[in-house]
Parts: sequence; structure tokens; C-alpha cells
Amino acid sequence: MLTLPVIIGTLIFLITLGAIMIRPYDIPEAWAAAGGAVLMLLAGFVRPGEAVRLLVSDWNVYGFFLGLMTVSALADQAGVFETLAYKAGQWAQGSAGRLYLAVFLIGAVITTFLSNDATALILTPIVYALVTRLRLPVLPFMFACTFIADTASFILPVSNPINILVTDAFGTDLLTFWRYLLLPSLVCIGFNAGLFIWLFRRDLKLRYQPADLQPAAPPSRRFLRLAFIILALVAVAYTLASALQFPLSIVALGGSGLLLISAAWTGCLDWRKLYREISWSLFIFISGMFLVVQAVENLGLTSAFGDGLLKLAGGGSFSLILLTAGGSALGANLINNVPMALVMISALSAIRTGSSNHPALIYATILGADLGPNLTTVGSLAKILWILILRRKGVEVSRLEYFKLGVTVVPIMILIGSVLIWLHL
Repeated sequence: MLTLPVIIGTLIFLITLGAIMIRPYDIPEAWAAAGGAVLMLLAGFVRPGEAVRLLVSDWNVYGFFLGLMTVSALADQAGVFETLAYKAGQWAQGSAGRLYLAVFLIGAVITTFLSNDATALILTPIVYALVTRLRLPVLPFMFACTFIADTASFILPVSNPINILVTDAFGTDLLTFWRYLLLPSLVCIGFNAGLFIWLFRRDLKLRYQPADLQPAAPPSRRFLRLAFIILALVAVAYTLASALQFPLSIVALGGSGLLLISAAWTGCLDWRKLYREISWSLFIFISGMFLVVQAVENLGLTSAFGDGLLKLAGGGSFSLILLTAGGSALGANLINNVPMALVMISALSAIRTGSSNHPALIYATILGADLGPNLTTVGSLAKILWILILRRKGVEVSRLEYFKLGVTVVPIMILIGSVLIWLHL
């Protein structure tokens, strides 16, 4: 029933989402989310005590984000990504096709253990520098960096911050996560790489001179070796922690602490650079969206959304899974994947209380929210920043050009992933 509070709350929610996507007067996304949260508090849709409890209870999410960004930034300072790109160039032996495949593989590994953001934002400029030096077409390799960042982002819970938001809300374990998503992830990675290799086959027939490769020049060989060792330990610890349902934030913060000590010991720690590379506004953005979505939940809107989802699916398990995955993907491109994931978490929590609830919907949400941003350039903050990185390099990618590529791969991967999740019921 439409009451005045519901109407006002809905308007605040829509205005907040609109401000995040359109960014009028260049208002940062973080401040748009914070503004929406303040309005919800002033309207009384979220009580101050409830807001404090909500934010404190999500300490694992904040700690994970901080540790993850610190690990990625210090690994970059150590020269890890530059070294991997150089090794890929050597392995390819002058073949653009082999180098392209290497970029996909490296991107998948980095995404798996350091998140999709690290792949899209750190690997992109390094691969750009590599392929321009080798006089190879830039765009196929840039698309590889951004697409594999999302396609490989549901191998582990740590592979995408969205996964942490969802799994932290429902307390899922690694074996169940893998049961539903490991095979879809591997199939989607293979499909994405194979399709792109075919689409860009003319560009990938080119060759380059291995002698043109720029040798990696890390600030310290000792720091580089320590960084690789620590990253390997963090990767193992992530897997074990996910299996044991141990807080992933402690692993991320522990790994960042070891890298900080190593950087300081080898004289490579640059505090100013590290501070600049951590997106502090992300914490404001997430906090604001937590409160906005909580207000919407308190008004009963997400519960109504969940009920509508069930009715639209008509009771069929496959149709419900496909609708959840497809809706999450579409919503990620309309309102950004973080708000969409939070809305789906709230909606699934309401469904969870009824007999119709099924764990497959949780993983269908992850599938859609992770893959969805590959459809357009506005589905996630990482995509928007990827576009800005290329613009600074003088490379323009229009939204239409990106959409034409995304629409060839994303709907098929959503369908494949939904079928594989359904088969595990």
C-alpha cells in the first residue's frame, strides 16, 4: 500500500541512485550516497542507533576493503604486475595471440586472489604500456583487461567485493560457493577468452619483436621477491579462511601488514603514494548505501520486490534463477552493481523467511552482479575508472562501442551460468 512515508522513501532512494549514476555538477558517488543516507536519517526511516549498529556489524567488509586495496597498491609498488606483464611478453615469443591469452590468464589469477578492481585498474595501464611499446593494437588488450576482471570474479569470495557483501550477509562457506559457482566461472572464462580471440583474430595474427620488450625494473629485487612470497601466502590464507568461514578482513589486513613491513625494511615504502592509491571515498559510498538500503528495507520495499520476483518467475526454479541473475545484471547497469547487490541481499533476506527460499538465488545474485558490469561502462566504479585511465592515455571507448562488445558475451554467460547453477539444485 502506498503511504506517504513509502512515497518519500522511494523518492529519496531514486534520487540517490540518479545522483550516483548521472553525477550532476560532478558530485562524487560517495557524497551522493552519503546525502541519501542523511535524508533517510532525517526522515526517520533509519534510526541513529540502528545506523550505528548496522555500520559496526559490517566491520568485516570495511576491513577487507582496506586490506585488499593496501595489498594491491603495495604489490604494484613492488613491481609485481609489471614483472608479470614482462614475463608474459617473453613467454609469447613474438606472437600477439599468445600474448593475448597470457593477459587473460594473468588477469584471471590476479582477479581470483586480489579482486577484479586490481585487474582492471592496475593491470590495464601496465598492459597498455607493454602493447604500445610492442606496436600492437591497443583496444583488444584493453578489453581483455576489463572483461576478464569481471568474468573471473566469482572463483573465490575474495575475487570481487560484491561477493564479500553477499557472502557476509548470508554466511556461506567455500565448498557451497564452489558447488554453485566454480564450474560457471571456469566455463565463462573459457567462453569469454575464446570468443574474444575469435572476434579480434585479425589483430592477434600480428607479431612483435621480443627484443622490444622493456625489462621490468622493480624498486628493489628483495622487495619484489618478498611481495611474491607474501601474495602466495595471502592466496593460500584466503582459500583456507573461506573454507573455515574465518573473517577475510583479518587475512587481508594481515597480508597488507606483512607487505608494509617488507616495504619499510627494504626502503621502498612510499606513504604518500600508498595514501593516494587507497580509495577512501569507497568507505563513504558503501556506508551511505548500507543506510539507504536499510531504510528501503524498513519501509517494506525490498520485501515487496522479493515477492514480486517470486510471482514473476511463476514458481519455476530455473526461471527464478535466471530472473535473479538477469535482473541483478540489468540492475548493475542501471544503478551500479554495489547498490544492486545490497537491494538483492535485502530482497533475498525477505524471501529467505518463506518456503520458497533457495540458496541458488544467492549465487545467481553474485553471478549477475559480477558479470553485469561487463555489459556497459557504468555498471561498476571500476569500469568508470577504466574509461578514465584510457582517456588519460588518449584512447576513447564510446559507450555504444563497449555495449556492442558486451552484449555479444554477457547475456550468453548469464544464461550458461544460470543453467549450471540450476543443475546443482
